[in-house]
This record gives sequence, C-alpha cells and structure tokens, in this order.
Amino acid sequence: MPISAVSAEELDEQKLFIRRVCAVIHVFDHKPLAYTHSYGCQQNVSDSEKLDGMLEKMGFGFTDTPDNADLVLYNTCAVRENAENRVFGNVGALKHLKARNPDMVIAVCGCMVQQEQVAARMKQRFPYVDLIFGTHVLHKFPEMLYSVYEKRERVVCIPENDGVLAEGLPVRRESRFKASVPIMYGCNNFCTFCIVPKVRGRERSREPESIVSEVKGLIDKGYKEILLLGQNVNSYGKGSEVGFPELLKRLDELDGEFVISFMTSHPKDCSHELIDVIAKSRHISHHLHLPVQSGSDRILKLMNRHYDTAKYLELVQYARSRIPDIQLTTDIIVGFPGELREDFDKTLDLMRTVKYDSAFTFIYSRREGTKAAEMEDPVSDEDKGKWFRELLDVQGEIGEKAYEKYVGKTLRVLCEGRGRTDDKLLTGKSRQNIIVDFAGSDELLGTFVDIKITKALPWALVGERI
Repeated sequence: MPISAVSAEELDEQKLFIRRVCAVIHVFDHKPLAYTHSYGCQQNVSDSEKLDGMLEKMGFGFTDTPDNADLVLYNTCAVRENAENRVFGNVGALKHLKARNPDMVIAVCGCMVQQEQVAARMKQRFPYVDLIFGTHVLHKFPEMLYSVYEKRERVVCIPENDGVLAEGLPVRRESRFKASVPIMYGCNNFCTFCIVPKVRGRERSREPESIVSEVKGLIDKGYKEILLLGQNVNSYGKGSEVGFPELLKRLDELDGEFVISFMTSHPKDCSHELIDVIAKSRHISHHLHLPVQSGSDRILKLMNRHYDTAKYLELVQYARSRIPDIQLTTDIIVGFPGELREDFDKTLDLMRTVKYDSAFTFIYSRREGTKAAEMEDPVSDEDKGKWFRELLDVQGEIGEKAYEKYVGKTLRVLCEGRGRTDDKLLTGKSRQNIIVDFAGSDELLGTFVDIKITKALPWALVGERI
C-alpha cells in the first residue's frame, strides 16, 4: 500500500458519518437537494463526481439551480485569476438565499481555497459559508458535513501535506457512456507560472491493478469512452515497474468496444515508447495534447519546462511518422513575464511549423505564490492583447485547412448528444478527438457509428451516417 493511501479503517469511518448525515437529514419534511458546481479542469469535475457520490449515499437528491437547494457546493480552480473572481462573485450571490433559508449549507472546496491567502479572504468576506475544505481531505467530506449539521458552526479543514490516495469512494457520474478515471494526483514539475504543485501536492500514482479493475468495470457497465486523468499523466508510475506506456498497454488489452483518451501530457515526459504504444493500439485515441506554452527556448527556460523547441519538434515529427492521422493540440501562454516581441515571433513560427489542429491560448495570469509572479514584466497589457489577437489569427488560418484532409473519408464516431453546428443534428467525436456532426435519431446516443465526412469546418466535421 502506498504511504499516502487512506486506510480501509479511515474509509469505513467515513461510511459511518454517511449514515449519521443520512439520519440528520431524514427529519427534513422533503428530500434535501444539493447543487454542486465545478470550476476548472477535468480533475475537478472528477472530484465533484465523488463528492456527488457521497452526497447521494447520504440521501441527497440533486438540482440544477442553487435557488431551491438545501446544500450548495462549489469546487474551485486556482489556475487563473478570472476563475477565482467568478467563484467570489457566485458565493457572494448566495447571501440572499442564505438569508431566506438559514438552514441551507454552503460549502466551498478545491484548489482555490487550498491557498492560504484565498482561504483567509473566504473566511473573512463570507461568514455565511459553512464549510471550507482543501484538496487533500475530499474523502472526509461526510465527517465535515456531519460536523456542520451537528455543531451548527463553521468547519474549516485545509491541511498542508503532499496529498493522499483514497480508493473506493462512491461516484455519481455525469454521463452514462463517458467516464473519467484519475490515475495519478499532484505534480512535481514546478513550472514557474503554475500553482498546481502547491495546491495539489506531490505526484502520487494509483496502483495499476486498481486502475485496470476500475476501467474493466466501467467497460462491463457499457461505458464507451474512458478518459485517464492526471496533472501530468505520462509521469504516471515514475520509478516503478509500471509506467504510463505499460499501463496503456494493459488497458488496451481489455475486450470491448471503447476508446481510451488521456490528459494532460507534458513534453518532457512524452517518449517514443508512449507514441509507439498508441500507434499499435486497438482502443487508444489518436489525439495527443502536448502543451508547448512558448516557441522561445529562452522563455521555456524561464518557465522551467525542462525541454527546448528542438526536442519538442522531434516528438511532433515522430508522432506524425508513427500515427499519420494523429490530431495534435497544444496550450500557449502569451505575455509571460519577460517575453519580448522576438520571443513571441518564435512562438508564431513554431505554430506555423507544427500546424496544430487546434490550440488553447491564454494571456499570462499572475498567480501569487509562483516564481513567475516575482519576475519583472515590462510588456504592457495592451501589447499582450495585440499579440494574443495575432496568435488567434495565425491559428485561425491554420485551423481553416486542418480538417480538409478528412473530407471523403469514413470515421468511427462515438455519438454524444445534439449537434454543435445544428441542434437538429447529432454530434460525436472520432478516434482523433474531432467533433463530427451528422443526421440521426437519439437512439444512437452512446453508440459508435460510421460517418462519411462531407464538409470540413475550422473546428469540426460534418458527415453522413453509413
């Protein structure tokens, strides 16, 4: 058992608190309703599915609005400032609901409140928030909630440690055919712009047997897409016998009709071995999200990214040689402290060289507690805004042609919901993780269909079912 694992005895204790909360809310004259909302990454969404699972075990139903909720829970993100501002605004808006219904429980958790200065602000500005807890005590949610109900006083639990692993928590999944499976938590990279290592703790990987068992169980229940999660998935199992490529091999050997995808992949840990496993696989998505962040080696060094553009481009070249239909996407930060126009031009040059299928682009957001926050930043916000718009224009030109190669081809698509280009159509994603819209009935939801592509858009494909 890993040193950071939560013991079976501790988890059994939380089951006891689940029963106690169930007994407390049993006296309500109605079935209590919970409203939960996640900000930020897929890992947060996965955490919220566990929180929802525990709430369901405690006897709560769910509502899609806080207006009629007996419990409101916000699971927060700390990556960018605007996400924090939205949380503060939404928590502030709950004040009138709390005044109308004093028995309502308001809880705020996650990465944002794991930061000491943010937690202090939350406690001071919002005295009506009943429960505040960090990223390392999610498994203790029943105990903390019971304490709120029993003692009728605020509970704050934000321990500082390297994080834990808690297996076997109940899960209430958002989809009946798509499932996220965290394989590791935390991060050891310490990119100078990123707060994640401080709020999520050090890297810790789940046992491969537990992951394989969970994925097999999901496939047996009819799930068609399995998304493997981690702050840096391809550093999974580092130093052990089972690294990320070996884990993917074991999952790919499982029987059934399904697709395995993963995020997010750090270039410094992406290897030829990993690319070879994807190329030979039956089930693994032909999509690689490889965040470059900048095309300037000088800026990459300031970011503490541990690779240069030559290594990055070699990986791209190898991936395209082994997987010709691979879709490559990336993240790019504009206006990192100290970035000059010549550095930005190198980023544009790299984009034109790689020709990404799509890119997630951001203007640098200062995060207190990171090294980048202490760096000199002479470039004006106005110039950063101009650079950002220029970057979007370059990617837009590339994106207009990125999907034309698929016209006339047939792609296997997992049908997910109503169309993105027209709500009279259905939509899904191909093995390359490309959005595909097509005509069909709702009976196709959650199934794989073959679609002949007839039209390419800068961000999606349109086709006909075969």
